[in-house]
Amino acid sequence: MTLRHDLEDLIDGEVADDESTLTRFSRDASIFYVRPEVVVFPKSREDLKKLVTWTSAHPEHSLTARAGGSDMTGGPINNSIIINFTTYLNQIGEIGQETTVEPGVFYRDLEVKTLEKNLILPCYTASKNLSALGGMISNNCAGERTLRYGKMEDFVASLKVIFADGNEYEVRPLSRDELNNKMSQDSFEGRLYKQIFELIETNKTILESAKPKVSKNSAGYYLWNVWDGEKFDLTRLIVGSQGTLGILTEARIKLVEVKKHHDMIALFFDSWDHFPKVVNALLPYEPESLETFDDATLKLGLRFMPEIARRAGSSLFSFALQFLPEVLMGIKMGGLPKLVILVEIAEKTQEEVEEKAKSIIEAIKPFDIDFRWVKKDTEENKFWVMRRESFNLLREHVGDKKTAPFVEDFCITPARVPEFLPRALKILKESGIEANIAGHAGNGNFHIIPLMDLRQKSERDKIVRVSNKFYDLVKEFGGSITGEHNDGIIRTPFLYKMFTPEVLELFRKTKEIFDPKNIFNPGKKVGGSIEYLESHIARD
Repeated sequence: MTLRHDLEDLIDGEVADDESTLTRFSRDASIFYVRPEVVVFPKSREDLKKLVTWTSAHPEHSLTARAGGSDMTGGPINNSIIINFTTYLNQIGEIGQETTVEPGVFYRDLEVKTLEKNLILPCYTASKNLSALGGMISNNCAGERTLRYGKMEDFVASLKVIFADGNEYEVRPLSRDELNNKMSQDSFEGRLYKQIFELIETNKTILESAKPKVSKNSAGYYLWNVWDGEKFDLTRLIVGSQGTLGILTEARIKLVEVKKHHDMIALFFDSWDHFPKVVNALLPYEPESLETFDDATLKLGLRFMPEIARRAGSSLFSFALQFLPEVLMGIKMGGLPKLVILVEIAEKTQEEVEEKAKSIIEAIKPFDIDFRWVKKDTEENKFWVMRRESFNLLREHVGDKKTAPFVEDFCITPARVPEFLPRALKILKESGIEANIAGHAGNGNFHIIPLMDLRQKSERDKIVRVSNKFYDLVKEFGGSITGEHNDGIIRTPFLYKMFTPEVLELFRKTKEIFDPKNIFNPGKKVGGSIEYLESHIARD
C-alpha cells in the first residue's frame, strides 16, 4: 500500500498525492521548492491525534503544519506529510475581549468579525490578506502596529496543542504551585514540564545572556521568556516555534479596541543621518506605527502608479493628483527623498489625535525635515499601498528577476541604522544584487528585498555567500537575523551567528524533550543545513 492509502484508512479527512496538489504545496513565499509525499486535509482534532500517533510509530515520516502558506522562510514546506488546516480546521469562536480560533482561520476573515465588535488583533502582518492564524502564531508574527501593541506572543492567552504522545493539552501561564502540580505527574506532559523547567532553571545565566538585545526577535527558541520566577508560560516557547514542538489545534487570543480616529504625518528625509534621533523623538508619543520605505520603493510606486491607483481603488488621474504636494516637495528638496517615515496616530477622539499630531510636529522641528500632516483617508492610503504592496509589485514587475527573500528581516537598535544600512547594502551591491528597503522604523526592523534570477546557478551560489557576510554584520551590530519572519530553511543553518554553541545545544535539547522522534517539522530551528538549503532553492 502507498502512504496515501495508509493515511486514508486512518483518518476521516482527505489525503492527496496528485501532481497538482503536491506541486502547490511544494512552495510557500520563500525561494524554496520541497516536494512532499502527501498532503493531508484533516477534518477534526481526532484526525490530528491519529496522525501524530501513527507518525510516532513510523518516524521515517514527519508532519509539517501549513496554514496560509505565505511564509518567506520555507517554514511550512517539507518532503514528507503536509497538514493543511485551512480547508476544515478554520472555526472562529464568539468574539469578545478574547476569542478562540483554529489554525486554519485566515486573518482577513477574523478581522471582518472583530471589526463588527470594534475590536482587532493588532499584530497583523503586511500580508494580512494572505496569512492564517496558525502561521501567524507559529512565526510569532508582527507588523506595522507592533511598535505600540507588541507581537503575537503578547496576544496569546492559551493554546491547545497535540504533543508527541498523540494527546491534546491546554498550554497556559502557570503559577508556581500549578507548575509543581504539573511536574509531579507521571505522564508525558508532566515529564515535559519538569525537563523544560530544569533546563531553563539550570541554564538561567546562559539564557539571560543569550536573549537578543533588540525589540523584535524570531530567531531560535524563546527559552528566556518562559519562566520569570513567578509565572511559567509555555505559550511563550510554542509561539514562534514553527510547528517543531507539536501540532497547534486552537488558540485563545486577546483583542484590543480599535481607535477609530486617526491621522498621519509623513516625514521626508534627504539622508538617513537624522533617522535615530527623529525616531527617539517620536517614540514618547506612542504612535500607532512608524513605518518606513526608501527612495527605491518610492520610485517603484511612481513607475507603477496605474497599478498602485487600482489597488487603492482610485482612478489614475485622481490618484496622481494626490502626489502633487510630494512633487512640489521633491522640487524643493532637489529630488526624491531618500527615506519616508509614516507616523500613524490613532486615538479614541479626533481631539486627541490633533493634540498628539501638534506635539509630534513640535518634537521634529529641531531636525529641519520636511513633513506633511495627512488628514484624509484617501491620501493616507496612497502611502500604505506603496508600503504594503512593495513586495508584490516587485514580484510582479521585474522581468527575468524575482523577489528572493533571504536576508529580508533583520532587527538592530534604531540608533545604529545609519551606520548599518550602507554596509549592508554594500554587501548586496558587491554581489550584483538589487534591493529595496522597507520596514518598521520604531523597532529597527527592516526588510531588504533582493531581486535575483535563481534559474542561474551563479545567482543561486550568492545566497549562502551573501548570507554569511550579512549575518556577520548583524552580529557585529548586536542584532537579530530575523525580527518577525522566523528561521525556517533559510536561517536555521545560520543561527550560530547569533547564539553560542551552548545555547544551540539548549535549543537541541528543547526539541528533543518535546519531540524525541523528530516528527514535527524537522530541519527548522534545529537540524538545518547549508547543503539542504542550497539543494532546495527553486529554479523557476
